[in-house]
Amino acid sequence: MSYVRDERDAEEVIQDTLLATIHGIDNFRNQATLKTWVYRIAINKSKDFLKYKHRQKRAAKVVSLHKERSDDASAYEPTDFWHPGLQMESKEKLDLIFQAINELPPNQKKALMLNKLEHLKIQEIADIMELSYKAVESLLVRSRQNLKQYLDTQGIYIIKKGI
Repeated sequence: MSYVRDERDAEEVIQDTLLATIHGIDNFRNQATLKTWVYRIAINKSKDFLKYKHRQKRAAKVVSLHKERSDDASAYEPTDFWHPGLQMESKEKLDLIFQAINELPPNQKKALMLNKLEHLKIQEIADIMELSYKAVESLLVRSRQNLKQYLDTQGIYIIKKGI
């Protein structure tokens, strides 16, 4: 949900993740926990889904597969996204925060989302991303600095420590 920002899209990614897990279980080498391995699959499926969706937007108009098709069903309608557990005073601020997160370099974005939205510990993130503990710590510090800088330019100041 943190990546695709739409409940139906998230369900599709979950289904793809489960299928990939079932089909690839013979390739599981016990080098990490099963949870870490499945998280890695889910992140990769989410990224693949977003790439596909982005290509569809660039290539032609996007038609929702989940709504009744009508003659004017050619327009893409952004979803009203409210991540479970995140409560913001205004949707505009939430949109700016997610826009800022999307501007982060891929590894910073992934580490931040796993830590702050999925509530994973640094060691779990390190296992998922196949990085050292210190490297993940560094990614999280840089992601917070970059987010703060971006949000400051937008006139949004985070009072609470962290994000």
